[in-house]
Amino acid sequence: MAEGGFNFNIVIVGLGLIGGSYAMALKRLNPSSICGIDVDENSLKEALNMGIIDQGFTDGKEVLKNADLVIIALYPEKIINFIKINIDNFKKGAVITDTCGIKEGLIDNINSFLPDDLDFIGGHPMAGRESKGIKVASKDIFNNANYIITPTERNCKENVMLIEKMAKDIGCKKVINISPKEHDRIISFTSQLPHVIAVSLMDSDLIESDIETFTGGSFKDATRVAVINSELWSELFFLNSDNLIAEIEKFQKSIEKVKNAIMLEDKCTLKDIFESATVKRKKMV
Repeated sequence: MAEGGFNFNIVIVGLGLIGGSYAMALKRLNPSSICGIDVDENSLKEALNMGIIDQGFTDGKEVLKNADLVIIALYPEKIINFIKINIDNFKKGAVITDTCGIKEGLIDNINSFLPDDLDFIGGHPMAGRESKGIKVASKDIFNNANYIITPTERNCKENVMLIEKMAKDIGCKKVINISPKEHDRIISFTSQLPHVIAVSLMDSDLIESDIETFTGGSFKDATRVAVINSELWSELFFLNSDNLIAEIEKFQKSIEKVKNAIMLEDKCTLKDIFESATVKRKKMV
């Protein structure tokens, strides 16, 4: 199925910010068809009016029978439930991928009941916005973004290559393959911990009602991701709790190190921390 470019039928499940953005970006590749599935009929109508899907459905009973590639842009538990409910509706040989930020438990769960003639490949586009819903979707959201694929021994090589090609063709600048376990360990630090820190800053007792008078770019930058989808991120935190708690504990030690240097007026240690942080940050482009 991976041969021949994008001349196949695509179904996107969940037409919110990410699902809607996939539809917009993939439409430019001229696949045979793009259909959407969403329980919200307003989202389906919006997508149809925008011309980013050819047909819209509230369930997968019919449309999945012809789908070569299924992209599921739902929360983790809903991904599992959707596949279970539709297990007999998928086309034989279909490739299924997801977009969520947690992988090991999700993939293990799905592979425990997925038949051999279906291939689920974990995918995580490192793209998003604070807002949600199809109205804020954009065909350019993937431009220059990183895309992580988490293949397992169960996956067919050509199907993994298909997801790689799709990611590059919708605009992602770097596509990498890592194990689901390694993905979750790294993401707990690079994605989940920053959200913890931003939320904790905004939850601090020091927050005053007129704080806007005293905030500059540094505070706004540090708290940008505190505007958070509470339902989604609660689920992601719980599903990756062991990794995330370990990273929080490491961060607490770093904060303690800075605090102690300040308390002891240890200028050398504080300067070393600052200089090391500066070097590391400058390496990030």
